[in-house]
Amino acid sequence: MSSTTLHSAATQLAPAPEDSAAWQRLKGAATKFAQLQEPDGSVPAEHHGTAEPLLKTVRDAIRDLAPGFAHDAEYLRLVVRDLDRWLDAGLGVPDFLDSLLVFAPQQNRTNGLLHLVIFPMYTQNGSRSRLLEAVIVEVIWPEFIAGLEAGDYSNKLFVPIRFRDFTPGYDTNSAVLFPETVAVRETPAFTWGAIFADREAARFRRVLAAAAEITSLELPEEAAEFLDNQALTEETFVMWDLIHDRTHMRGDLPFDPFMIKQRMPYFLYSLEELRCDLTAFRESVRIQHDDDADPQARRTAALVQYAVIFDRIFRFAITGSRVRNYDGLGGQLLFAWMHQHHVLHWTDGKLSIDWDEAPAVVVRLGEEIEELYWRSIDRPKTAHWLAAYDLVSGTLTPNPASRWAKGPDALPLDGPPRALTDEVLDDEFPLSMFYEALSRKMAPVIESTAGITGSSTL
Repeated sequence: MSSTTLHSAATQLAPAPEDSAAWQRLKGAATKFAQLQEPDGSVPAEHHGTAEPLLKTVRDAIRDLAPGFAHDAEYLRLVVRDLDRWLDAGLGVPDFLDSLLVFAPQQNRTNGLLHLVIFPMYTQNGSRSRLLEAVIVEVIWPEFIAGLEAGDYSNKLFVPIRFRDFTPGYDTNSAVLFPETVAVRETPAFTWGAIFADREAARFRRVLAAAAEITSLELPEEAAEFLDNQALTEETFVMWDLIHDRTHMRGDLPFDPFMIKQRMPYFLYSLEELRCDLTAFRESVRIQHDDDADPQARRTAALVQYAVIFDRIFRFAITGSRVRNYDGLGGQLLFAWMHQHHVLHWTDGKLSIDWDEAPAVVVRLGEEIEELYWRSIDRPKTAHWLAAYDLVSGTLTPNPASRWAKGPDALPLDGPPRALTDEVLDDEFPLSMFYEALSRKMAPVIESTAGITGSSTL
């Protein structure tokens, strides 16, 4: 038995920290404290009498829980110190830089390892306010993923995790734990990013089951395993995320990395996210057919291909508002590309996919985006933007009211780039009739996945 397996088994035998009285005290006090906070994390003076005892309860509960997280001892010590400093400073805008700098989950990616994480922070797809949140997480690091990461898919920052318990900020659609969301006095270099694979997998399984029934799609035998196997689906998403995450920093990129916050037409973000997903798809095709690859990696690689297609066309395309929804646009683009290349069919009220031909067609879309990127360094910014629009509008029909769709002569090309961005409609590429109908039927299912975890049921 490997050391990883032994650790995981030991974790299962040990008392679950989320069931302890200390965690319940911490969770309850943190939840009440967050209700007193302003969006910047501070607490108004009139609430100090209530807030201070709550924060002290949180602090004392961390001390009680700390012995069960010996690998995070220095982090938890500094969290307590940051909490005390916050109290002493009068509960103004919080600063947890010191504790954030020593929290390094990427340095010990051991399957089953638990972390107690507590910060004033916002949660993506949840609250944009920096409220006090606490979460107990478990690392997911199967041996075949460790082998991939040690080989061609190095990603030292990537930490896949699952929920054990959390405060209300994570009872949302948020599936990430990122250091850049934490309240700090200055921006440090970020050295890790954690993704809740159990939430991604559980959400995917529920949506796929409903979408397949609504569209009368007959799932391939391998893909049908998703519906009954949460662990298998989690590992599939870990492999997908491992390759996706590293792709943001690799390839023939436009000069400005997309991680830098800048205002630009949202369809450019659509292409970047889709590029990373289609890279994961392409690499999974390669791994699946590599006779020398780990057998579990090869099997999971086949599942990644199904997951990318199904999650993109069934969930991404119709999740969220129609206001600059770049993930939604990427899902629409993949669906239409597959349809127009005759590997996806909507005939007699039934959806079908030609799985033997689909991989080559999906890979080709990725190659189109990579060609766009490769040519970008020889183009002015506005020309790159126009070329990107041409790529998308060559497959998706733009909004009839769009000035972009009328071509360069209709756009303010003599002004600053932001004028071009202003001309992009909030819903530049509206949903097709197929997606309008599917969205009405799928909306309750997608809404039901908020707060879902790996322990949730279909």
